[in-house]
Amino acid sequence: MVISIDSPLDMHLHLRDGRMLDIVAPLSAETFAGGMVMPNLVPPVTSREDVRSYRKRILKAQGDERFVPYMTLFFRSDYTPEFLHSVKDEILAIKLYPAGITTNSEGGVKGFDIEELSPVLGVMSDLKIPLCVHGETGGFVMDREAEFIPIYEMLAKNFPDLTIVMEHITTKEAVAALDRYDNLYATITLHHLYITLDEVAGGLLQPHLFCKPIAKRPEDRDALSNVALNAHPKVMFGSDSAPHPREKKEAPGCAAGVFTAPIALPALAQLFERNGALDNLQAFVSDNARRIYGIEPIEKEVVLENSPYLVPEIYEGTVVPMFAGQTISWRVLSVG
Repeated sequence: MVISIDSPLDMHLHLRDGRMLDIVAPLSAETFAGGMVMPNLVPPVTSREDVRSYRKRILKAQGDERFVPYMTLFFRSDYTPEFLHSVKDEILAIKLYPAGITTNSEGGVKGFDIEELSPVLGVMSDLKIPLCVHGETGGFVMDREAEFIPIYEMLAKNFPDLTIVMEHITTKEAVAALDRYDNLYATITLHHLYITLDEVAGGLLQPHLFCKPIAKRPEDRDALSNVALNAHPKVMFGSDSAPHPREKKEAPGCAAGVFTAPIALPALAQLFERNGALDNLQAFVSDNARRIYGIEPIEKEVVLENSPYLVPEIYEGTVVPMFAGQTISWRVLSVG
């Protein structure tokens, strides 16, 4: 069996910087037409110059691969209207992180005072700049996303014309919120469609499956699968592929992040085929994102075939992918 995907998009992608950027950028650029690149570098991407410089480094790292990096800014409440006007055409969205909640988010928002956030969010709404949010509180780890839902609701109610994307949702509560507000959308990762907390820590700890938000319960995975496999019009694929050096994963203080970029499309095809939903894969990995963000990606056809593929144990001796050393049932046949 062979299927063709037209211009697949990864709407939540970590490419890092330096040597790691050189390793992972070509792996996303090989099979995706574009990806929305997260801004949580050290220091974060907060200026027009930062955006331009990072984009230039990405294009250099990806080499000859045809791939569009959709750039983002790290949310700050002191952005001026003049600045947002000046940078609007160089970014696709602005990413909001609660302070300290995930990798390199120490400079994020402390508390969600609507009066403090309103000036920037109001201008973003006027300029049609989407807001992407890592939606977790600082509460008990399994409850953080569900506890954040009232903040999403507050934002959605106060800024009804602002496109708000709930990033990498992991709970049935987030899925339920999608249909309560016209301006709420979501990305869903590959790994949260496959795993629950049991796969991470139910037996021996699996550090390469540890991520934030942490994988949740089977009923949460079922809720995610339902909307993804049925290509709900308000959800789209965002890998949250988050590479770390092996020594940072297999260590005390294990870094959070699952590296899925090289195997994302074959693993998604495997999942959708198992559930009789291959016809919906195109919408989940491309069409919905085009409509939600109002983008038209470059033309890129990725052909997948139902044939065994042995996932590499490690890339460049540095970063370990999901399913490392395992065989999945789909592979990339060609890219054109």
